[in-house]
Amino acid sequence: MSAHATRPALAAQPVPLTQKTRGFLRIVRHGAGPTAIYVVTYQKLNQQGALPKPALAEGAEALIDLLEKIGVDFRMNEVRGALEDILRFGSANIPDLWLSDEEMVEKGLVEA
Repeated sequence: MSAHATRPALAAQPVPLTQKTRGFLRIVRHGAGPTAIYVVTYQKLNQQGALPKPALAEGAEALIDLLEKIGVDFRMNEVRGALEDILRFGSANIPDLWLSDEEMVEKGLVEA
């Protein structure tokens, strides 16, 4: 028998976990009706790292598409309430979004 037995379990490298940062989306509406423009900014709560980069959505449908791309869960009460607030008051926050730095760059929410 060989003294150098292979051990596949030891050879497997652990997958590094990407650290996610807690933050919220700030959405501000400019204009009204179908020509409204929405500015979406991701605000990190620890305020370190890259500066936020506003994303623009032209119209309500584009806003919904952008929020889906970011990964917002429309089943949450906070999200539905924020969408109502945007229609009523012109701005709102969507709390408790956890994104990694890579996800924020990929989704265009921070300066690369």
